[in-house]
Amino acid sequence: MSKSSRAPAARSRAGGPLTGTARAPGDKSISHRSMIFGAMASGTTTVTGLLEGDDIMATAGAMRAFGADITRGDDGLWTVKGVGNAGLSEPAGEIDCGNAGTGVRLIMGAASAYPITATYIGDASLSVRPMGRVVNPLREMGVTAKGAPGDRLPMTITGTPDLKPLRYAPPQASAQVKSAILLAGLGAKGVTEVREAHKTRDHTENMLRAFGCPVDTLDDGDGQIVRLTGPAPLTGTHVIVPGDPSSAAFLIVAALIVPGSDIIIENVMMNPTRTGLFETLTEMGGYIQADNFKTSGGEVIADIRVRHSKLHGITVPPRRAPSMIDEYPVLCMAAAVASGETVMEGIEELRVKESDRIAATVAILQSAGVAVRETKTGMIVTGSPAPRGGGFVTTHHDHRIAMSALILGLACKQPMEIDDAAMIATSFPEFFSMMQQLGADIKVTSV
Repeated sequence: MSKSSRAPAARSRAGGPLTGTARAPGDKSISHRSMIFGAMASGTTTVTGLLEGDDIMATAGAMRAFGADITRGDDGLWTVKGVGNAGLSEPAGEIDCGNAGTGVRLIMGAASAYPITATYIGDASLSVRPMGRVVNPLREMGVTAKGAPGDRLPMTITGTPDLKPLRYAPPQASAQVKSAILLAGLGAKGVTEVREAHKTRDHTENMLRAFGCPVDTLDDGDGQIVRLTGPAPLTGTHVIVPGDPSSAAFLIVAALIVPGSDIIIENVMMNPTRTGLFETLTEMGGYIQADNFKTSGGEVIADIRVRHSKLHGITVPPRRAPSMIDEYPVLCMAAAVASGETVMEGIEELRVKESDRIAATVAILQSAGVAVRETKTGMIVTGSPAPRGGGFVTTHHDHRIAMSALILGLACKQPMEIDDAAMIATSFPEFFSMMQQLGADIKVTSV
């Protein structure tokens, strides 16, 4: 990542402490599901607190193309009039999912039980991500799927009303794969079962129940078995989207590594399948205190207070990876200023995200003068209290890589710069304004 002659798209630098209160943006996972489930359901679904990022707008557009009526009121209330018994209709054109990996994989499953053909496309980043992990079990259930080499987008899938139920054990821990199979199973006749070796986030199970579909979950060692019986109709409901812990992670790490910081982040979802990062940062010595607990839509929500802390390296248990897989890049920014080594293994899933996030994160750290070693399934970071910084980061169109690099810059001797800030809007459109409100010297420098 050598600096080019091109002006940076955004820059961050060390400054004063972060202080004040911020409200976490709506959870991305639940926002996707509210649009998809609402579109499939009978009746009307209303949604408050929706994350209005590019990824969610792509999913909303896709479900409109399948026949749902989706509108936004001036007060921010979203209304989804579902297709119900009429079923999803064949779209007139291609379904453009932009950068939304969750959106495209869940929609593929949702559309599988209908006699329709749809072609899914995405941006450059999404087009290189593997879809075989989803379409292969869907093929076993009876769909026809043909994609670009390596089962990548563009992908054309033809569903069937004679979908077969499936009992499936995913070879890798993936809530997206589990969710796609369960959504397809809504239209299959009989029991669809997913057996997970390690538990993944359970938003699909929680939301299916909220939409009126019984779902059984059984503990199975470190994993679980999830079952539903189809055909199972969904009924519209009201969804309150809690704050996204994956977005809150950037604010939390920033406050931990910037001296003198003391912030409160409101409305953060505390689902135990999503809080692995909070547990890890606490083990590293971070001051993270949750308070004001409440429950909404089956999810526990809390306000989180974070103070600057002296962090130390730890070995992160590989079994924790499913509960924090998206947060490893920003965890590495905390590890960069921690004393000693932070060892992260069993995270090879990061190699097939929006970018190869292991390689991209290693490159961020190296550009900032932080000692890091890449392994086949992870990273080992040796921290320093005040990294050199000064890196120019190629983000590979990956929003989490972009935000992670900017967070690191807040604790470095020299600024950190990134080549592209546009994709941050896919998941966290308020990132720059929220960080600036808390006192961070982070700004867009070119568009």
